[in-house]
Amino acid sequence: MAKRLVPLLNRVLVEKIISPSKTNAGILLPEKSTKLNSGKVVAVDHGVRDKEGKLIPVTVKEGDTVLLPDYGGTEVKLGDKEYHLYRDEDILGTLHD
Repeated sequence: MAKRLVPLLNRVLVEKIISPSKTNAGILLPEKSTKLNSGKVVAVDHGVRDKEGKLIPVTVKEGDTVLLPDYGGTEVKLGDKEYHLYRDEDILGTLHD
């Protein structure tokens, strides 16, 4: 369903990652320890053009795990899933294992 939406200019479509509230053993985790505002990039645009007409590509690619700001973005509901649209410059960084 998310593939139907193609972001324009330098926007990125992100599906937020909801961290588990309890461990596999059933221990409830405090809210502060589970709060990492991250998401998985679902779709990106090609980028935006500068004044000379050169293409400035988006810095993330589909499948990247990114760190998101606490506020901002535009919520988009496609089917039964919620996604968020962010500008490329609003994304704080990428997360690697």
